[in-house]
Amino acid sequence: MRYANGVRACVVVAMIGCSGWVAAPRTGAADDKGGKGPDKAAVDRAREQVKMLDDLYKTAVVGINDTYVEKQADVPAAVVAAQVFDAMKKKGWHEARLIDVSGKPKSKTSVADTDFEKKAAKEIKGGKAYYEEVGEKNGKPVFRAATVVPAVNNICAKCHNVKQGDLLGAIVYELPIK
Repeated sequence: MRYANGVRACVVVAMIGCSGWVAAPRTGAADDKGGKGPDKAAVDRAREQVKMLDDLYKTAVVGINDTYVEKQADVPAAVVAAQVFDAMKKKGWHEARLIDVSGKPKSKTSVADTDFEKKAAKEIKGGKAYYEEVGEKNGKPVFRAATVVPAVNNICAKCHNVKQGDLLGAIVYELPIK
């Protein structure tokens, strides 16, 4: 029962954090390279949105683990995060997912799939804490970013069979640029 309350709290926090954001319309101004693309202000807004989402999700995951996950048999907070990521995608807010960069994925679904994810995994494994690009999806501009995910607490380290602080993966984000 304690875990179910934590799930509800995580979902509520995620929905509150995401529902208040309203992006300004895309102006179609030239990008930094002089070409046609999303304007710099729109890209900057997307970058700030990723920072907020990253803080929100990582705070929720660590809080759930610290409060509700006591042993390896408990459902890890990363499972709850995946459920929240799916809810945000279904509502059209953004896409996010956890990918492995350790080389020892806990699930086949956490292996880097896209070109961006593969580049991001390589950069993060090489020591970068953050990697980003502006791209296109279905003819519309998107902002993609990846942020480092270390084993921040003992339960993470124990489950992944690593030391606390070791690199586990990344959260990969894709947001529409508006």
